[in-house]
Amino acid sequence: MIITFINRTNQPAEIYRPLFEAIAASAETVLGLTRDLEISVTFVRSRTIHSINRDYRGIDRPTDVISFAVQDDDMPLIEEETKDLGDLFINIDYARRQAREYGHSEAREYGFLFTHGLLHCLGYDHMTAEEEKEMFSLQEKILDPLVSRS
Repeated sequence: MIITFINRTNQPAEIYRPLFEAIAASAETVLGLTRDLEISVTFVRSRTIHSINRDYRGIDRPTDVISFAVQDDDMPLIEEETKDLGDLFINIDYARRQAREYGHSEAREYGFLFTHGLLHCLGYDHMTAEEEKEMFSLQEKILDPLVSRS
């Protein structure tokens, strides 16, 4: 999987590249994905993600991660050399705060947010109890072997 990093903050983002690449490889194995997939990850602050959330989702507050899947149920399958899954926006302010609140490392939180957004771009959701159980189980299978919860 090709991961494009975009950093719209003054904080280092590239330090998470090896972790995100390991998560992508784990997802390929767990989900049986092909390696020709591509996703972009943009690191932003709360103000930026608040605007994105308001303008594109109609939710007037910041959040931790937003995913925009290229492929969804309403669109026909696009065949290309590289299959673009979509774009993730990760809020570094929330990632840091949530790591402290949940008592785990920032690496674990960034890894969780990337995994969660990746699964959304692959078509997984958590709108029903059954969907949530499936998606959260996959998150654990993909992420837990790579980053400790403690």
